[in-house]
Amino acid sequence: MEKKTTEKKEIPDREINKEKLLSDFEKCKKQAEEYLAGWKRAKADLINYKKRQEEVVQEFIKFANQDLILELLPMLDNFRLAAQHLPKELENSEWVKGVFQIKNQLENLLKTRGIEEIKSVGEKFNPELHESVEEVESSDKKEGVIVEEVQKGYKLNGKVIRAARVKVVK
Repeated sequence: MEKKTTEKKEIPDREINKEKLLSDFEKCKKQAEEYLAGWKRAKADLINYKKRQEEVVQEFIKFANQDLILELLPMLDNFRLAAQHLPKELENSEWVKGVFQIKNQLENLLKTRGIEEIKSVGEKFNPELHESVEEVESSDKKEGVIVEEVQKGYKLNGKVIRAARVKVVK
């Protein structure tokens, strides 16, 4: 059997060892600072992402009922039409008052859900809010002024969901 010979390695000088340790320490310190900075950026990114997602959810909630509201608006239009064509002899009828109380409740419900009517008659035509269905002659009104509202327009939380259909002076 052969004997293994162990060679003794030369131990480096303490000064060289100290310099290497300081160098390694500086490298580790620099790496730790980089990791910390990266972690801080990632944490800030996560916080910003959560804020953006919360805004998206809030926006979704604000307009989630839009389809249902658009289906209710023709009913409100019909209530208004019925009120315009109500015979004089029925105006004081309790039954009619009850029906129009339902109309008022519907209007109040829509207001609490963020619905507001778009002002039209007497206003200057605005294509973002109004849809012109006819141009009419008028000697006492300026050009571009709305003289009649054919169908009410509505906004939901400031966003136009149905433009007002109007007649405009040409």
